Amino acid sequence: MLHGWIILDKPVGLGSTTAVSAVKRILRQAGEPKTKVGHGGTLDPLASGILPIALGEATKLCGRMLVSTKAYDFTISFGEETDTLDAEGEIIATSEVRPTPQQIDAVLLRFTGEIEQVPPAFSALKIEGKPAYARARAGEKVELRPRRVTIHSLSIRNPRERGPAKEQEQQLGAGLRGNDEVTLSATVSKGTYIRSLARDIAHALGTVGRLSYLRRTRAGPFSPDSAISLDFLEEAAKARRLTETVLPLNAALDDIPALPVTPDQARLLRHGQMLFGIPAKPGLSLATSEGTPVALVEATADGLKVVRGFNL
Repeated sequence: MLHGWIILDKPVGLGSTTAVSAVKRILRQAGEPKTKVGHGGTLDPLASGILPIALGEATKLCGRMLVSTKAYDFTISFGEETDTLDAEGEIIATSEVRPTPQQIDAVLLRFTGEIEQVPPAFSALKIEGKPAYARARAGEKVELRPRRVTIHSLSIRNPRERGPAKEQEQQLGAGLRGNDEVTLSATVSKGTYIRSLARDIAHALGTVGRLSYLRRTRAGPFSPDSAISLDFLEEAAKARRLTETVLPLNAALDDIPALPVTPDQARLLRHGQMLFGIPAKPGLSLATSEGTPVALVEATADGLKVVRGFNL
């Protein structure tokens, strides 16, 4: 059975759940044993980019991936705001104001660091047990509370500092006159809605806007360098080279130090028992036995306790 990560470069139009189903189908057609499959963070159908797919024991780490830092490229189209804050919704506001690159650049500092944002009405957040998007589609007025998120970095994708004025105009569309749209790059914490960020940036610029392009460029430790398409995965499965597309389980734990343990200690950990007298730094470690992950463990004053065990 396969245990690890397939890093999909998800195309526009495909939902995260549908992507998981597609991977399951490919595994089944390749004759692989029935394998548990999950994803490490929902990516909207209108977005493309990095979607980590967990196989087997790696599904136990999906929770860590959900809260990991993620990076996006996104385009704000100025002049129209929709109820969904993207291209699919109904127009609810318009404006003739078009910001210049200098104005856009100046306002980005206000959206860097810890900020408050109101999630979109068309989101999966639940209000009294019912998703906000279901209430919004039913015509209900949806009011969501602001939440604190962190924008680690935010910049224009083609900074004007890269060239003289003429080059600026070529790189940034309308150049110094004012932009119909701008593409930004952002690295954000869990819970950040890029659609809300696009709306709020437009409002801060004295206009309105909507998201017209969204691509996830990083999810936790995973980048485009390790991403593959569904077509590539299917071809690899047909060629019986599926294992070459799967990253190891511990690829999602590149920030966690490894802690070698003996076979006897590994056996105790696999049974969920604490270990005592093990020299380990406070915090999380990945216990390994002869290179094989055994458990995610935490070193405390009481000893080494199992946070998540792996059946490998």
